[in-house]
Amino acid sequence: MIALGGSPEGASPTEPIQLAQVTIREQILIRVPMRLRQAPEHPQQVIEWKESRGPKCLPMQSIAGATLIGQNSVDLVLKDRSRVRARLEKSCPALDYYYGFYIRPNADGQICADRDIIRSRVGGQCEIEKFRSLTAERPD
Repeated sequence: MIALGGSPEGASPTEPIQLAQVTIREQILIRVPMRLRQAPEHPQQVIEWKESRGPKCLPMQSIAGATLIGQNSVDLVLKDRSRVRARLEKSCPALDYYYGFYIRPNADGQICADRDIIRSRVGGQCEIEKFRSLTAERPD
């Protein structure tokens, strides 16, 4: 109606019309609970993890937790109790200091190697280079 020469009710023709624009951004971060791997109390409880070829992507909802292995890898514990090792492209020293990290979910609901980034709680970030499937083996 204004474009046709009319004016809003109560506004005088000499008052300028004020316009505003609001941008709303939605940000979702998933915090993955994590703990440091500790040496077992009894030597017979030692489990060695054998790595094999892993998936390219994992469903984000399948991740139950994580264990820090070193500054360049994180073991993801899945809801079905299986494990997948995320190899990082570089060292991430901030991960072990704050015991946790964040993963920003994508529209496809997957976390993928060579695409997604693990973010430490202090702002550092490391790209996931590849995933390796883990199987438990007891040493002789």
